[in-house]
Amino acid sequence: MAEIPAWMQGLDGDDFLFIRHFLLSSGSLKEMAAVYGVTYPTIRLRLDRLIQKIRLIEETTDDPFAALIRRMERDDRLDAATADTLLREYRRARGGTPRS
Repeated sequence: MAEIPAWMQGLDGDDFLFIRHFLLSSGSLKEMAAVYGVTYPTIRLRLDRLIQKIRLIEETTDDPFAALIRRMERDDRLDAATADTLLREYRRARGGTPRS
């Protein structure tokens, strides 16, 4: 069996349950809101936080500076657009390929 990716190792049981519900609802956030008994914006926020968490896990292993930027984004010290711009310019300056 293949090794479990680092991004999956960093998730907890609630994250996996959320992903499971997401897949079984075919990605319908409206259906997810009904499953959890919350509003659509609440589910959207939960999904955005999970995406940020996965990005942070991946970038932590790749680059400490990128991990710092993603942590600041997760902690609402930077907005997503600013974080993406900083990382894109940082990678460009290092000669890497920009990704966001």
